[in-house]
Amino acid sequence: MNSKLTTRISLRTKFIIFIGTIISCSYIYMLYRTAVFDEDMIIRQAEQQARMLYKQILLTRQWASDHNGLFVLKRKGIEKNPYLDLPTVTDSGGNEYFLRNPAMITRELSEYADRDGLGHFRVTSLKPVNPTNTPDEFERSSMKLFTTGLSEKIAVTDSNKGRLVRFAAPLEVKTSCLRCHEKHGYTIGDIRGALSITIPIKWADNLIKSNVNSLLIIGVVSILLVTICLFLMFESLVVRRIDKLTEAMDLFPQRASYNNGFPSFFKDELDTLQDHFEKFCDRLSASQDELIKARTRAHMSEKMASLGILTAGIAHEVNNPLGGMLNCVKTMREDPDNIKLHKRYLPLLDKGLHQIETTMKQLLNFGRTEPLTLRMVDINQLINECLELLQYKLKNITLELDVTVSKHYYLDIEALKQIIVNISLNAIQAMQDDGKFSVSAFERDASLNLVFKDTGTGIAKENLPHIFDPFFTTKDVGEGTGLGLAVTYSLVSKMEGSIDVQSTVGNGTTIEISLPIHAES
Repeated sequence: MNSKLTTRISLRTKFIIFIGTIISCSYIYMLYRTAVFDEDMIIRQAEQQARMLYKQILLTRQWASDHNGLFVLKRKGIEKNPYLDLPTVTDSGGNEYFLRNPAMITRELSEYADRDGLGHFRVTSLKPVNPTNTPDEFERSSMKLFTTGLSEKIAVTDSNKGRLVRFAAPLEVKTSCLRCHEKHGYTIGDIRGALSITIPIKWADNLIKSNVNSLLIIGVVSILLVTICLFLMFESLVVRRIDKLTEAMDLFPQRASYNNGFPSFFKDELDTLQDHFEKFCDRLSASQDELIKARTRAHMSEKMASLGILTAGIAHEVNNPLGGMLNCVKTMREDPDNIKLHKRYLPLLDKGLHQIETTMKQLLNFGRTEPLTLRMVDINQLINECLELLQYKLKNITLELDVTVSKHYYLDIEALKQIIVNISLNAIQAMQDDGKFSVSAFERDASLNLVFKDTGTGIAKENLPHIFDPFFTTKDVGEGTGLGLAVTYSLVSKMEGSIDVQSTVGNGTTIEISLPIHAES
């Protein structure tokens, strides 16, 4: 995946989002269930209230029916019922009374209840005597269902004054009802109508809304507090300790442990991770030490192998002037008084000794072991010194030098010597005393580049990935240790450089080394 398209989210943020989402969803569900429960309870309470009111009204109507109605004294606001056979009576004192039958008592009680906001109720019928008792849609559908055996009907409806609980139950004809309703064709047990009760629950809706708002505010505050507590806990128990462990990893091998600030008896998974990390660091340090020792031994082995090859050739370079010098000494001993002969042979002896001295100095410089150290070096002079060591190997090989750098550089002299000698020896052995070997040096992009090109046998494509592996060689037994290029690669890496190899079988090999140029400081 493209890293530019990847958004990094910290473990702390993921944890808070995950836990916060769970808590929020749980609280929202609880809030929803609470609201549903409250509404259901309010509806059930209103239904129960309607049933109780229904029974109370039935008892009141039964009492009034059993006592043939109720007469009330005429006064302002009290009107007679025009639908009764005996709507009024007058006592001996001239006081007039109006008869109140159960239906009218029900209506007037409803007016009292409606005035106090307790709802209202009324008697209704599919065949009303009083037009004001004409049923609405809810009442009409209820009375039709009552004929099928339904004992009550309850519904919640909306109005411009809020929600209403509608209750309807049948009114059966009793014996006491026949005094007024027998003429309408009713018999005992008939359903002459229904008692309709309406209870407003706007107050309950307001209460539920207020309760939900309170729970919502409490929930938001609770979630925020829990989130803050989780953040602080996660920050101190996890994030800070992971940051310290990460810091210890970054500082390895200088420091590979940290103190998490908690007592040792509060061990947890992160402490276990720390213990394993410290053990891993110990093993890695030990392995690193062993690797450094092995690399040093490999470098020295290859250096000694190269030194052995050089010594075999240098013995020839020493023997030639040594033989001439011995002849000179022998001739001078045979004619000790020949001053002219002495004058001719002494410069030859001096030249031969200096030649041997120079050769041995070069050999000693190559064999000396020194730590990797940056020093000022003349690249041109260094390349010439290394190639002089290999002069005996280059007798039948055409050597081309193209060194375009003239200034001095801060580089490791001994490492660079070994790199040049190792690559040159490989090139010479690949050409087998015939061919062309070119060495060039130039500066490019703040780097010193050394290019070695030969016209030897080349390297097979399948062998190219392995040429820097220790002890990998395609030479005959006794011609190489397989460490030359491995050591060269290691030394170039230690000098923070790069090495590139291009080779084709039959067309030779080109090796380019790029070394960073260090400032004098």
